[in-house]
Amino acid sequence: MSNFAEKYNCLIVLGPTAVGKTSIGVALADHFNGEVISADSRQTYRYLDIGSGKDLDEYNVDGRPVPYHLIDIIELPAEYNVYNYQQDFYRVFKDITARGKLPVVVGGTGMYIDAIVRDYQLVIMPEDKELHAQLEARPLEELAARLLKEQPELHTKNDLLEKDRVIKALEIIEAKKKGFDSTSIQRPDIRPYIIGTSLERPKLWENISIRLKERLENGMIEEVQGIHDKGISWERLEKLGLEYRFCSLYLQGKIESKDELYEKLFIAIRQFAKRQETWFRMMQKKGVEINWLSPGTKAQRIAEAVALISEL
Repeated sequence: MSNFAEKYNCLIVLGPTAVGKTSIGVALADHFNGEVISADSRQTYRYLDIGSGKDLDEYNVDGRPVPYHLIDIIELPAEYNVYNYQQDFYRVFKDITARGKLPVVVGGTGMYIDAIVRDYQLVIMPEDKELHAQLEARPLEELAARLLKEQPELHTKNDLLEKDRVIKALEIIEAKKKGFDSTSIQRPDIRPYIIGTSLERPKLWENISIRLKERLENGMIEEVQGIHDKGISWERLEKLGLEYRFCSLYLQGKIESKDELYEKLFIAIRQFAKRQETWFRMMQKKGVEINWLSPGTKAQRIAEAVALISEL
């Protein structure tokens, strides 16, 4: 672990839905004196429990509680986006590392993970359409050279290959030159070792089916009805996607039966898992190194992950 600590200061466990990421991440946090930071876009919301898979009992290993962060931090109907997540993550990351603990990021929201790994430059700033048009008209090579001149310490040189990101970075620089005072939290030094976990498709589909049936039997529909009864509109619930969208449609009579609800949700969650895998492959193509575990039981994958980290 000493060699790991010299090169890395953060663990990330990512993968598609229903592969057991939380169990693996919690086990690693317990083993390596860490604390979990959730990277799940819906678990940030209070009361989205069954539908988001927010099983807080998982944050316990043989009676030892494993601290977790960025779960149950906001209430509907508020909107929570990748900018909010990035800022909250930086704050929590600094706190965990200052106490000598290892941040262990666990989740499947690809954009949230990507935002912290590849340092998305997200600030709330005034729009300057004229500047954007000027930058858009210039070739990428010229823009990249300009950005490197402005920021020679740039964290990730791969970002220079993406015109949209280069333009965004230059827009932020120009806004600051004009006196725009961002309240953004400065990005800490984040050096992650990233572990990916997935399963063969038949097993993944089986897991999705089993979990979906359990959620329906354990009160997911009633959970959605209860949230609506507290004053949250069907439209807002539908925007949350997947379980919350389809259960809302069912409760409004737009899906006729529980069998139809299951079938539609099963298809939608499978499609979602494929999109997650596509996002992670995109990250790899952008230069992010992901160390994929072999398919197997949770215990086998935990053992493999521990061995990978210990051997660094």
